[in-house]
This record gives sequence, C-alpha cells and structure tokens, in this order.
Amino acid sequence: MNKVAATLFAFVAAVASTQGQALSAATDLSPAARRVGEARNEIREKPAQYAGYSLLASALIDRARETSNGNYYAQAEDAVKKSLELAPNNFDTEKIRVSLLLAEHEFPAALDAAKTLNQRVPDDVMVYGLLTDANVELGNYKDAETSAQWMLNLRPGNLPALIRAARLRELFGDAEGSYELMDLAYQSTSPTDSEQRASILVQMGHLRFVSGNLEAAEKLLQQALVISPGDSVALGNLAQIRIAQTHYPEAVALLQRRYQSAPRAGNLYELAEASQLAGREAEAKKSFEEFEAKAMLETNKKDNSNRELIFYYADHARQPAKALNLARQELAWRHDVYTLDAYAWALHVNGQNAEARKQIESALAVGIRDAKLFLHAGEITLVLHDVPAAERYLKQAADLNSPDSEQVRTMLAGMATMPAQR
Repeated sequence: MNKVAATLFAFVAAVASTQGQALSAATDLSPAARRVGEARNEIREKPAQYAGYSLLASALIDRARETSNGNYYAQAEDAVKKSLELAPNNFDTEKIRVSLLLAEHEFPAALDAAKTLNQRVPDDVMVYGLLTDANVELGNYKDAETSAQWMLNLRPGNLPALIRAARLRELFGDAEGSYELMDLAYQSTSPTDSEQRASILVQMGHLRFVSGNLEAAEKLLQQALVISPGDSVALGNLAQIRIAQTHYPEAVALLQRRYQSAPRAGNLYELAEASQLAGREAEAKKSFEEFEAKAMLETNKKDNSNRELIFYYADHARQPAKALNLARQELAWRHDVYTLDAYAWALHVNGQNAEARKQIESALAVGIRDAKLFLHAGEITLVLHDVPAAERYLKQAADLNSPDSEQVRTMLAGMATMPAQR
C-alpha cells in the first residue's frame, strides 16, 4: 500500500470508528447525521476521489450546528484537507472551507476567503451567499445587502438568496417583508427537504412572534417540530412564547430539552434566566454558575458565548468591569447590532451612559426592531433624563414581544411622573 492510499485508509477508518459509534446508537437519525453516513459510504467506495470528503465536510458542519459538538468541526477540517489534497484548489471544496470558517465564527477570515473566491469566479451565486453571511455577522450591512442582491440578479428567486434577503429585511426593520420572503422560500423548498423546511418554519414562527401574533407563531413552530422533532432552535423559540405568556415552568421544560440536545453555553444561560422567572432560584443559581464556567472556557475563541456572558456579568453577577472588558473584546472584531447592544449595555452598567446611548442608537439606526434593544435604549436615555426619548423607546419595546414585557409596562406606568428633558 503506497503512502497516499495508507493515509486515505487511515482517515476513513478513523471517521468510520468515531461516527459509527455515535450513529449506531441513534434510533432516529437527523438529516445531517444521515448525510454523514452517506458521505462515509461514498468515501469507502471511492476513497481516492475528493467528492466524498467534500460531502462529509458539509454534513459534519451541519451536524456540529445541530449538536453544538465542536468535535465535528475538527473532523470537517480534516475532510476539507483530504479533499483539497486529492483535488487542489477545487472550487466546491473551497466554498465548503469558507462555510466552515463561518460555522466556527471566524468571520473576518471567512470574508477574506470569500472575496478571493469571488475574484476567481465572479458569477457564482453561493459565493455571494458566503459574502452576505460574513458581512452580516461583522455588521457590514450595506455590503451584505449588495451581495444578496447579486444573488437575486444572477438567479432570480433562488432559495439561498430569498433566505438571506429575508434575514436582512428583518435586520432593517421590515418583519412583514421578511415573513413574505420566508414564505416564498418555504413554497420553493422541496417537500422532501425536511431539514430546510423545518428551518424556514422556525424563522417564520420567530417573525410572527416578534410581530405579536403568538397563535400563528406557535402553530408554525409546532409544525416545524413535527417535521424535525427536538429541533433546538424551534424549542428555544417556543420557550420564548411560553415566557411571553408567563408560562414559566413550561418554558423551563422546553429549554431543558433544548440544552440536552444542544449543550451550548448560551442555551444554558437562557435556561438559567427562565428558571429564575419560574421562581426556581436554586436551579437558576446552579445553571448560572455552570454557564459562567462553560462560557469562560471558550471566551477567547471566536465561536463563543461572550454576548451572553456580558449580560450575565452586567445583570446577574454584578461585575460591570468584567462585562465592559469582554464587550470591548467582542467589539474589536465585529460591529453587528447585537454586539453593539451588548457593548452599550456594558457601558451603561459602568455609568458611561452618554457613550452607551451613542452605541445603542448606532445599532438601532440599522432599522432593527427588537424589544430588548428598545428596552436598553429606553433605560439608557432615562438615566440621561431624556424622558421623551425613553418613553418612545419603551413604547416601541412594548409593541413587540419580549421576556421583559412586564418590566417595560411598569416603567411606562411611571413615566407620567417624570419631568421631560428641557
């Protein structure tokens, strides 16, 4: 056996052993898990061809997302490397490599790599999709909009473009327009593509929720869970509905299910907050402590739970200096609306409210209509004694669904007694 063949055989054996143990234990494989198995079979049949390794890498990326198991990313990196060894510079695998960078939250590197591919093949639709994704995560929204438009120009009505355009519309404050595009995407999805259909239904449910239609939102999310039982994103969104309905124990149960299937630190943080709302202080305390320990292990990685950790230090642990240091760390490499919000809140709890207002209003200037961001803007401007602005922001928060709705209503009730800024 020559050296190349031996290396390929060792890779297949390692993948088969690791994946085989995990998959054989499953009684109902997810679509991503099934695709991992299919790719492994193709590698066994054609070990000297790059295509099987590319398929494996793509499936492993999806598997990592659904399980929150970073080991799958490492395996995907190995598969990409093998594919490029067999077919150096092959364009399909290079795109998968960018997708892997995005999945690992290496957004600047992903953007640079996608730009290189775009120069190499200027009319590839999915390269524009990769550019859109990287720019959205970095807060380069105008560039993201341009890339998404190129996707539609090159292939009008294509599914990946519709999904990205819908995401941008929501960020720009057009939830109804976003829903219409997601509905169109759903109608364009093959009935056999259960994974994609469930994902779109979840996003549609989210959009109905933030627009105030809890009944429609729940129906869409339940439909997604029928297609993809145990979908962690669907469970998280359904839990948000239960919180809005003040059904806190049910929310806790849903978030416990989500954390069991996707044990991300960020998911544990939301479980801790829901436990607190449900009056389960001991459970909440334990979950917060476990969250902090878990989040700290990944805080210097790009794929982290730093935004949740910022809010934990700001709102629960009462360690404002830690919140601000961490927020500055995140802001050093990305300027999306959610990072700006976390930074603004960290500034606020450190008493730097003028700068906090500047940052939160910079986030809101994108057009996003998010209850949490409006609440933060309201609290910050209230401390600055700009009562009209605070009232405006809090009313906008009240128009949307949020776990903080009761707090917003309480604050608004007290606004009448406050003097307006002169």
